[in-house]
Amino acid sequence: MAARHLSTGKAGEELAAAFLIEKGLKVVARNFRCTSGEIDLVCEDGKTIVFVEVKTRSSDVRGEPGEAIKAAKKRRLVKAAALYLSRTRAWSRPCRFDLVGILFLLGETVVEHWEDIIDVRDGLDRGHAPWQPW
Repeated sequence: MAARHLSTGKAGEELAAAFLIEKGLKVVARNFRCTSGEIDLVCEDGKTIVFVEVKTRSSDVRGEPGEAIKAAKKRRLVKAAALYLSRTRAWSRPCRFDLVGILFLLGETVVEHWEDIIDVRDGLDRGHAPWQPW
């Protein structure tokens, strides 16, 4: 049996994907994993590639889902996105980073979507490869 937090996270990702599809985005990849980390959902919004982090909470004890993206997580997301763009040869396409927060609380489900949460210049370490467009 999966740990409770894993099943909660999976349920949140499914709900986030359905929410984004309803908003008109197309899900093209789920749980893209690499040495830098994981991207929960990769979507397309027209010609724009959207890297989506999903944060799911079953209580508000640890804070709101949207408060969970710190600088180190942003750096890992940007590095993972760079690898995704390299593997798919999609460097020329515009992209952005979104966050979907899911809160399961007292029998209610709250879904929030924040677009463009990372300024990639803040997510890269100095010395990144000069061929990267960021």
